[in-house]
Amino acid sequence: MSGRTDSDTDPVIAEGTQDADDAQDGEDGEEYVGDARRARWIAAGTGALLCLAGLAASLLRLTGSAPAPVPAAYALGAAVCAVAAVLGAKGRTRRALWLLIAGTMVMALGDQFD
Repeated sequence: MSGRTDSDTDPVIAEGTQDADDAQDGEDGEEYVGDARRARWIAAGTGALLCLAGLAASLLRLTGSAPAPVPAAYALGAAVCAVAAVLGAKGRTRRALWLLIAGTMVMALGDQFD
């Protein structure tokens, strides 16, 4: 280890110079907060809506003459969408999106059993 001990790892920035990106940080930060809030609301709302739709379809198929896997698939898909709604409300929107897709696919698969 023959490295210099007095070397700094911090970059040297001349005073008085400012990038255009640095000047807009305040505006961009507020925009990102608004986008994140909107994404949370959309993920939570979509998850809740798909959850209610899956539960309604499950109850309708349960009272009818559908085979047993059909209402079970709708209920399982609704449960996955409910978890996605909770994750979306907590800010985990990417995971919520994937769970919404998976829950909808489970409900569509259950519809194929009919």
